[in-house]
Amino acid sequence: MKKRLLLLGLALAPMALFASSEGAETDIVQRTVNFVIFAGILWYLLADKLKAFFADRTASIQAELDKVQDTLKASQDKVDDAAKKLEEAKVLAAEIVEGAKADIDSVKAKVTQAVENEIANLNRGFDERTKVETSKAKREIVSEILNELLSSDNVSLTQDELANIVLKKVA
Repeated sequence: MKKRLLLLGLALAPMALFASSEGAETDIVQRTVNFVIFAGILWYLLADKLKAFFADRTASIQAELDKVQDTLKASQDKVDDAAKKLEEAKVLAAEIVEGAKADIDSVKAKVTQAVENEIANLNRGFDERTKVETSKAKREIVSEILNELLSSDNVSLTQDELANIVLKKVA
């Protein structure tokens, strides 16, 4: 590319040198030739530096892009890990809920059994108290009747009759 521009500049150089201003009212051709020569010289002097600059710029952009891609991949990995942990947490939560339900059922069964046992104990205690109170009441009645009979003078009972009366009342 450099050689082509140099050859073009050398080919057009005689025209610029031998051009005369007679008969031409404008100098557009000469200015164009001068510009092409100037651009060719600039290109010849700066081409390597511009190529190196743009190559470095391309490499730095590529490095930035690679860094962004790595960051994106790391972020995606973290998102995937978080989703995996979320699924594990959901499974664990479901297991905990099932365990809690089983614990609730076992506690309910234990409480129900304890209540039933307590009711049975209370019923037995009530029956025993009823028997005790009934025996107390019978003893008091027998005692009152005996005291009445023994304290009254108009009733005369023999020992056998008294025993029969007591047996009838007790039974």
